[in-house]
Amino acid sequence: MYGPAMRNNSQRLLFPALLAATTMPGLTALAEDAAPSAPSPAEASTASAPPAMPAAEPEVTPAPAATPMPVSPTAAVTAAAPAKPTGVSSKFAAELYGFVELDSIHDSTETFDDLAGNKAIQRGNVYAGSHQRTMFGARNSRIGFKMKGPESDDVKTSAIMEMDFFGNQPSDASQSAFFVNPTFRIRHFALKLETPIVDILFGQYWQLFGWQSMFHPNSVQIQGLPGQVYSRTPQIRVSKTIKTDPLNIEIAVAASRPVQRDGSMPDGQAGLKLVLNDWKGLHTAGSTGTAIDGAAIGVSGIVRRFELPEFAATPVASKVKYGSGVSIDALIPVIPATPENRGNSLTLTGSFVRGTGIADLYSGLSGGISFPAVDAKGTAYAANVDSGLVVVDDVAPYDFHTINWLSYMAGFQYYLPPSGSVWISGNISGMQSSNLGSFAQQYGTAAKVFDHSLWADGNLFVDVNKAVRLGAEFAYFRQTYADGQKAHNYRGQFSAFYIF
Repeated sequence: MYGPAMRNNSQRLLFPALLAATTMPGLTALAEDAAPSAPSPAEASTASAPPAMPAAEPEVTPAPAATPMPVSPTAAVTAAAPAKPTGVSSKFAAELYGFVELDSIHDSTETFDDLAGNKAIQRGNVYAGSHQRTMFGARNSRIGFKMKGPESDDVKTSAIMEMDFFGNQPSDASQSAFFVNPTFRIRHFALKLETPIVDILFGQYWQLFGWQSMFHPNSVQIQGLPGQVYSRTPQIRVSKTIKTDPLNIEIAVAASRPVQRDGSMPDGQAGLKLVLNDWKGLHTAGSTGTAIDGAAIGVSGIVRRFELPEFAATPVASKVKYGSGVSIDALIPVIPATPENRGNSLTLTGSFVRGTGIADLYSGLSGGISFPAVDAKGTAYAANVDSGLVVVDDVAPYDFHTINWLSYMAGFQYYLPPSGSVWISGNISGMQSSNLGSFAQQYGTAAKVFDHSLWADGNLFVDVNKAVRLGAEFAYFRQTYADGQKAHNYRGQFSAFYIF
């Protein structure tokens, strides 16, 4: 019978044999040849395309070692010959990145959540506009993966998967659930093919409009900021970068998710960007994305189609309208920086946008406008489009109009000597609509709709070490309503980041 004693005796005989077998030269070579080599670290990405993924190092067959004496004449095994290299690597390489963030925020009104965006400020003549609010949260923490897949001489493949905790939550969620149990969501999920002719991107990524996130400002406050183009969307993008020693020229076109699915056509976007390779500055996009970037200017545009049911209780026909916009953006290193000399460097960022029917390219922008009732009975209009993009005349023939917006944003970042690990930054932005106020007057909602805004902030950042960053900010918000009244909010924020 095969009992415990026999098993113990078998193990005492088996283990020495296994140990001897593993010292045989052939098995040693086979084991070493089969073990994959570790991938090299990922390189930093450019701001207008999915980050380049870490390249896998090629497998290397180790040099043969001195042949030890075999255990028995029959134990010698011939080492396997190294396989011939192929044109396609079978390896995938991955890099984990992101940051842990804690935000502590105090507002002078009960208007905003941790993300302020372009929400209408509560006016001082109501309770929420005359009382304060304090919030602690970690929802802006982020996690992502950069992937690099098999490639050949003709095609390189990569992907990005990035998530945070700003997903939609039920409208009746408690304050505890909102901040303590936030919803996980997709930020970027995109794949990229790089070919000798063009690069092609498929998936959800930054909008091409505004060449995001190359020209984003530096602030402690969670972006998108008031007046800042800040948006991501599913898209198909084709781009070409012409590289020379002094200058890189990037041209791109994209078909992106239609602003209105019933508009039946995707949004069309195009852009041109110039980057000076020998004029570089230190630039932090948002709170955590610090890099040495070349001076750059970008021009981009968007065209979109709306198809709206007629303004009636029972619509039959439809009306077609078009939206469009143009964005001009710049990054200017006034005092250049290098990786070795980061201190005493100054970088400016700027953006100018003009468009109509483009409110969704900003964070939470509608101005507070909504469609009026269709008839005297108060019947709601069956809108098939998000609010803040289109308005309608309140008299026959009830024509539709896209909402016009003009915005500007300018900012500076100065990194103190000697190391640049302490820096200050400031930003200012403004927005105005040339037609939103008149429709608010028509609808009788002038006290609820704003058509002008002004925002400014000042920031102090300190890098404790290569992983930990602290930031403090004071920000001022002002909006002018269609009835001429102004609403204000003051925000103080302290945030801590662990960047990995």
